[in-house]
Amino acid sequence: MTGAFLEVRDLHVDFPTDDGTVHAVAGASFSVSPGSTMAIVGESGSGKSVTAQAIMGLLNPRAAQVSGHVLLNGTDLLECEPDDVRRMRGSVMSMIFQDPLSSLHPFYRIGDQLVEAVRVHQNVSKSQARDMAIDGLRRVGIPAPERRVDDYPHQLSGGMRQRVMIAMALINGPDLLIADEPTTALDVTVQAQIIDLMMELQEQTGTTMVVITHDLGVVAEMAKDVCVMYGGRIVEHGSTDDIYYRTSMPYTQGLLSSVPRLDEVRSERLDPIPGNPPSLIRLPSGCVFHPRCRERSRVEDDLCRTLEPELLEVSPGHTARCHLVDGTGGAP
Repeated sequence: MTGAFLEVRDLHVDFPTDDGTVHAVAGASFSVSPGSTMAIVGESGSGKSVTAQAIMGLLNPRAAQVSGHVLLNGTDLLECEPDDVRRMRGSVMSMIFQDPLSSLHPFYRIGDQLVEAVRVHQNVSKSQARDMAIDGLRRVGIPAPERRVDDYPHQLSGGMRQRVMIAMALINGPDLLIADEPTTALDVTVQAQIIDLMMELQEQTGTTMVVITHDLGVVAEMAKDVCVMYGGRIVEHGSTDDIYYRTSMPYTQGLLSSVPRLDEVRSERLDPIPGNPPSLIRLPSGCVFHPRCRERSRVEDDLCRTLEPELLEVSPGHTARCHLVDGTGGAP
């Protein structure tokens, strides 16, 4: 983890409820190098978005119990005062949310919202902030930004609203950008445009990025490293090539086998993962994936049901949480 710009160590997030404690994130650890992109993938409810919200300091301390360490360029955000984190949010670190229509205020013009984002963090006049807003819209490819800056969110298409969210996230030049499902609600053509835009802007600015998604196509296009989450845990972590071509965790294999491929002729149906993700209140004993795992019969002494596997090294920089990983640097 030496030289990491973002470093998460043993992050735990719990939500006490009347039905029991929701263990949303259990001991997540990862790091992201300066200027690189890491993806966090997994099914809905695996803990991806909660991890991002914990990094950004967006969890209500009265509703969530957060522990561990989140170091941003050496500063532990979980030990900072809330006001300090609030000042960093939007300037040093920014987030693109999944649904731009609900993230943008419907009663205010997009230019006014961009101007507010600038003036909260920079000591500039309103006219200067408006010029920065127009320039930000131009950078993200919105045509006629001098006119569109006075539009309301409902006057823009889904792809244009997402571009506005990207402009808002980048307008103060943050060092860290977290994108939570940035292309989910968009058609495939607009998805490709948004991905290309984010990669181009990252190349121009050197921003460190964390992309949260369930779309493995987005991962292959954008990310250098990948964390796979299931049941609030990281179950595999490695480079994109490790995850796609040297998979060691059955859950990751299941994700990959359930995605159609365009480079081969498929005569059989796709092979989805059986069953449903577990309840984060009542997690299975042992390996959280064992009720859905087709490989558990290969493990002796019923260890999958009784003992939670550790995150072990498969190869340098590649780890997996599975009893099939032998713990000596390889998987049988």
